[in-house]
Amino acid sequence: MFDLNKIIRLADIVPESVVDGKGIRMTVFVQGCKHGCKGCHNPATWDLNGGADYSLEFITNLAKKDPLLDGLTFSGGEPFLQPEPLGELAKWCHANGLNVWCYSGYTYEQLCALGEKDIAVRELLENIDVLVDGPFLEAQKDLTLPFRGSKNQRILDLNETRKQSKPCLLKGV
Repeated sequence: MFDLNKIIRLADIVPESVVDGKGIRMTVFVQGCKHGCKGCHNPATWDLNGGADYSLEFITNLAKKDPLLDGLTFSGGEPFLQPEPLGELAKWCHANGLNVWCYSGYTYEQLCALGEKDIAVRELLENIDVLVDGPFLEAQKDLTLPFRGSKNQRILDLNETRKQSKPCLLKGV
């Protein structure tokens, strides 16, 4: 059903986080980013050759051990540079009662355009529940914002977005 033998390059895994989305989340920090946002809080994830390889099975086994998890968060780095393994992981999450948040330096609109050309991008986007989109802009930095670093970033409810066929902000944040 799921190809858990797929390999993904990660910078880190935080087994429990309450700052990377609603609820208790396992945060998977992917390795590699081409955005180069000035003031990025995680520049160690930029190097495409950094980090280490993990199987999806390793990640899912870790998630299965924690009954408190509400879901997984894909952060980075740029998750959409590794859409195929993350798409599989997102499908596994949904099949196991977990929701999926994803942070991307791309906007939702840019990802939709990329998804028209790349089926793996489209499938990952279709299996994300909440997307925090847009690059971090140091000039718009605001540490009082929940779950994001700059005012230009949106927290999109992608389930509602798919229903309405237009970007919909997540309510209650």
